[in-house]
Amino acid sequence: MIDSREKGKAGEREAAKILSELFDVPVRRSQQFSGANGDADLVGLPGVHVEVKRRERGNVANWIDQAVDDTEPESIPMVVHRASGRPWLATCCLDDLPDLVAKLYLILAWEPDEEDE
Repeated sequence: MIDSREKGKAGEREAAKILSELFDVPVRRSQQFSGANGDADLVGLPGVHVEVKRRERGNVANWIDQAVDDTEPESIPMVVHRASGRPWLATCCLDDLPDLVAKLYLILAWEPDEEDE
């Protein structure tokens, strides 16, 4: 039997790796460092609160509710999720989509200056 905690941690690592590659920024699990309730599962995408769900079944609306409840006022909640053998999906509230796209665009367009390197 698969330990659901280990499956969740592995899912967070997998999602962090994919997001890091997609946006060319370091994305990492936050649980391994603090474990506080209300923290995003992943950090590294400024202004985006990322929750990760690695489950075979679930209620996406409840997952979004959790992300919305845990998100700081200036951040946009996003849930990345997948079931075994399925692709990763990203879900957000439709009203948040323009702001999410803008924040992700800024991450993609960001170029470090000499002080950042």
